[in-house]
Amino acid sequence: MRVVGFCPWRAVPCRDVRPRDVERVTVAEAVDRYAEMVRAKAVTGALAPGSAEVYVRDVHTFAELAGPERVLDDLTGEDIDQVLLAFARKPDGRRRSSPSPDEGRRAGAAPTQSAASQARFRRSVAALFRHAVLAGWVHLDPMSAATVRPRQRGGLRAERRALTAEQAEGLLGAARRLAEEPAEPGRRRDQRVQLRDGLIVLLLAAVGPRVSELVRADVDDFFVNDGVRYWRVFGKGGRTRDVPLPRPVAEVLDAYLTEGRPLLDRGREPKALLLSWRGRRLARGDVQAVIDRVAARVDPERRRAVTPHGLRHTTATHLLAAATDMDAVRRVLGHADLSTLGRYRDELPGELEAAMRVHPLLARLDRRPVDQER
Repeated sequence: MRVVGFCPWRAVPCRDVRPRDVERVTVAEAVDRYAEMVRAKAVTGALAPGSAEVYVRDVHTFAELAGPERVLDDLTGEDIDQVLLAFARKPDGRRRSSPSPDEGRRAGAAPTQSAASQARFRRSVAALFRHAVLAGWVHLDPMSAATVRPRQRGGLRAERRALTAEQAEGLLGAARRLAEEPAEPGRRRDQRVQLRDGLIVLLLAAVGPRVSELVRADVDDFFVNDGVRYWRVFGKGGRTRDVPLPRPVAEVLDAYLTEGRPLLDRGREPKALLLSWRGRRLARGDVQAVIDRVAARVDPERRRAVTPHGLRHTTATHLLAAATDMDAVRRVLGHADLSTLGRYRDELPGELEAAMRVHPLLARLDRRPVDQER
């Protein structure tokens, strides 16, 4: 059946606005081809490696939820809605449930995908279908008929992402103690990762890098200038930033480079900063396990489960709450725009009360003469 439409370049009706022949590829085959194209873009520099990894992971999840053996062109807007809802209900493996009232969640409930994760997944699927239209795998893009959209609610989140001051101090203290403790007796020298694990948590909580920036870091990215240790972070969009490291973090970094990393180095990754006990560059999926191991050492009353991105939120929240210059916080986190900081900010208990106590417009009113009302 031919479709009659309106040609934008001519003021007359035209036929065949859809491709006559569509290659009826399965969802799995389309995703594999698309993933190969995305990886090629990352190799040529047209796409950031971290972004490419996210796109590839999302479209493979899409194939799993949509049915890998189904024909891509047979999917409708209703099918896409079902996939989006299934993803929204999918447990988030990065976050573990906690009975803590701080998280505002029923004890034992499995955490599902956040609104931000749902929006990212939807964008990834939309990009797949835009490519599918150009490649001739589908007649029409079913995303235009999809109705499921995540709702970004305002105000306080039901689940806090940032740690409170006490929780963050507990985690940082555990990381520092782990880095300083002697090696476990009976453990092989090339499997001692205490210094590495302590360094990972300290860098995430104190500097707030993206987890992709952390695992991509090389030894040569760290340098000293005027007695201060810096980390040259290679971020999104090809942007770089030089972030000074707090002294306690720099001390653990130096100890890791001289004592910890040589034990893990097998000559396979001469540049990588963070190595697994097999001598490979640490994968981003391994970072959560490191955080969990360190968090297990924190006193129970100060302990809370947190993701690498939650530690990034923690950095932003506490720097901004301490009245640190917003542009300086933006540069530490590696954002191009100040407006993005709003997404990396949680309200801290008592901070509004503290701000109103030192209100600059009311300071003089508080200094009333003793005999003013006589």
